[in-house]
Amino acid sequence: MRLETIRVVLTSATLVAASLSGRVSHAQRAGSQTPVVAILPPLTPLPSEPASASVRRFSFIAYGDTRGRRDGIAEQYEHGLVVESMVQTIKALANGPDPVRFVLQSGDAVVNGRDPRQWNVSFVGLINRVTTEAGVPYFLAPGNHDVTSSDDLNNPGRQAGLANYLRAVTQLIPPDRNARRLDGYPTYAFGYGNTFVLAFDSNIADDAVQHAWIKKQLEQLDKGRYENVIALFHHPVYSSGPHGGAIIERPTAQLRARYMPLFRTHGVKLMLAGHEHLFEHWVERWRDSTGRARSMDHVVSGGGGAPLYSYRGEPDLRAYRANAGRDSVQVQHVVRPGPLPGDNPHHYVVFHVDGPRIWLEVIGVDWGIGFQPYRGARATLSDSGTAR
Repeated sequence: MRLETIRVVLTSATLVAASLSGRVSHAQRAGSQTPVVAILPPLTPLPSEPASASVRRFSFIAYGDTRGRRDGIAEQYEHGLVVESMVQTIKALANGPDPVRFVLQSGDAVVNGRDPRQWNVSFVGLINRVTTEAGVPYFLAPGNHDVTSSDDLNNPGRQAGLANYLRAVTQLIPPDRNARRLDGYPTYAFGYGNTFVLAFDSNIADDAVQHAWIKKQLEQLDKGRYENVIALFHHPVYSSGPHGGAIIERPTAQLRARYMPLFRTHGVKLMLAGHEHLFEHWVERWRDSTGRARSMDHVVSGGGGAPLYSYRGEPDLRAYRANAGRDSVQVQHVVRPGPLPGDNPHHYVVFHVDGPRIWLEVIGVDWGIGFQPYRGARATLSDSGTAR
């Protein structure tokens, strides 16, 4: 009993200290009826798209799946380790040739997005460190744990989770009635320099309204300026963890059928997803309508703090390749996760943009420091020669 008392006192002291630092308030620690508190806006927001048109060299960070073991009770510990390392990386690159300009998170911020306590107690304060201490914009795509896996827009659980998600990110993403936002949806886009990012909800990958909006964004995009187009969503198109392999989940099947032809048509360069709590890298190659060889990288990074996964087996992509028809799609598994959870540490990925060239480095935290999934310390997109 005395041990339990000590634990409670220590937890309370931690929360009080966080309150004094501005990371978690008393209201944020209150019950589930307290609304989700908005993440603080970045100290250095992205400039308008026209103002950044000449930028062709910078970095950004991507990761996913930050939900913790004690969401709603305490701040996410493992995610905290990732954020600490991330903040230090952002500061280290700040005065170099390719400073970090934004962070992308592919979803599953918390275990149960319908519970405001989980956002307020466990997640919001950590992201405030990214937007204020590191000072950079933070963009979150919704995962199934955030808004449920329902594809029914009127599902009460989905509506509750979506309302909490939108409250959390209201100061981070374009508002409704903005050309880069689909009204009422967690679906948005932004451009910085030569790079354009589309974030959408893969839980509703079959939704016609969302698909039409993304299609229009791609059709109207200035391809002369935006030579790097990135898609951010939660469910991988293909993966080899417990959500992939022999399993084809509904969102994955819908992404393959509806979005991949669209992405190939419009030259999406990089897809970022999570859902699998590990790191893996795929490259899809095909020939476009002119016969030109093209490629698209798919990086799955779900090591943001959630319980770790391991390799389960290769997905059967025969039907997917056959359905691609004249595109003659081939898929290469460039980096494969390890067979044990201990092979796949918590991590995040730094992408370095240099004109049309993008190279990446994977940074492990805690016992994963030194994690090196490629042969060298870095890899270039669609360059399988640098991978194991």
